[in-house]
Amino acid sequence: MFFRKRSAAPPPVNHSLLIDVQHLSKIYHEGRENEVRALDDISLSVPWGQFLCILGQSGSGKSTLMNILGCLDIPTYGIYRLGGQAVNEMRPSTLSGIRNREIGFIFQGFNLIPALTALENVELPLIYRGMPKSQRRALSIAALEQVGLAHRLHHRPSEMSGGQQQRVAIARAVAAKPPIIMADEPTGNLDSASGREIMEQLATLNRAGTSIILITHDNHLAEMAQRIVTIQDGRIISDRRGKGGLL
Repeated sequence: MFFRKRSAAPPPVNHSLLIDVQHLSKIYHEGRENEVRALDDISLSVPWGQFLCILGQSGSGKSTLMNILGCLDIPTYGIYRLGGQAVNEMRPSTLSGIRNREIGFIFQGFNLIPALTALENVELPLIYRGMPKSQRRALSIAALEQVGLAHRLHHRPSEMSGGQQQRVAIARAVAAKPPIIMADEPTGNLDSASGREIMEQLATLNRAGTSIILITHDNHLAEMAQRIVTIQDGRIISDRRGKGGLL
């Protein structure tokens, strides 16, 4: 696994940390009259295996932070190490490999392809990885069984409820067994019962050893995480224990 490789570059690295962010800032239109500091001097350490919630209202910077943590964007300033590796120093091709193999993403909008069945939607990223058909089919079926959709393998998104569609999205994210799941407002389009069901799925994944980074504006859902980091105006304003466990 890529993240377990040891970096030879100074300064010394704490390899027990999944995420190590030091003085990270993301600035748009820097130095101009319309400068925006989406993130402003963020420092954050997250150990492997934690269920972390990044909590904040719209415009707080929480999604910008997730995009950087998920290697979808790069910071303007600061240091970001993921699994001990300096993300700032990585080539685009390396970052692409990390996103494809090490991180499973879950988004609010499901992002399922309407013309494909649940099984085909879960298989699609594995096709892009060049995985043999028999292997990707077995992993996809196992992932859908894991989220309770063994009876919906051949149903298309239009034939499923919102909660079921989000469970397909979770299956797609976990099929290749990535060590990290990043979920951006995964319950935003769901009713409260379906939302709680999705949170319980994430908690189950975490108990099995997967590191979870959840982005939400919902205080109630945030409490299901082990740790809650609250962001406001691009800065961390609190870091506390959730009801999901200890820091």
